Amino acid sequence: MWIVAKVKTNQVGIFKKNLKEKFQDTNFYEPKIQLKKLNHNKYIEYEKSVMENYIFCFNKKFSEEDILNSIMYIKGLKYFLNGCKSNQKEINEFIFNCKSNESESGYLKSSFFKSLISINTKGKFVSGPFTNMFFEVIKKKNNKLKVLVGNIVTTINDDSNYIYHTA
Repeated sequence: MWIVAKVKTNQVGIFKKNLKEKFQDTNFYEPKIQLKKLNHNKYIEYEKSVMENYIFCFNKKFSEEDILNSIMYIKGLKYFLNGCKSNQKEINEFIFNCKSNESESGYLKSSFFKSLISINTKGKFVSGPFTNMFFEVIKKKNNKLKVLVGNIVTTINDDSNYIYHTA
């Protein structure tokens, strides 16, 4: 069963290690994106978790209530989201969608985010020349988005590596 844990900032490694010590066959999934930042005329690549401090954890034993109660106080854990047991189908679909939109290096491709956008959606660029700028989708065609960024209308192709999320 999949559970969703909110982990303390900078303690993801500690949380994973402690949970693996209790249950060796635990798997984790944390969708990430790869970004580039301009720093002193050089691009620096770094990764960012799409879900901030949330991480998916899978173990067959997590379906047992007493097992979940025994791991409530693992170091690095803030809390587990309620309702994971009744939402397994949605969690599995989300993870499948993420994994099917991952690059060979394991990062989410921009196609993952494009599938979430519709007309009149507002969003924010995370990479590219419009980084940290907000936009509104004017038109959505097969492989293109027409967006309004401030007073500028521009088109984004599916082939572009611009990453954005809904605002």
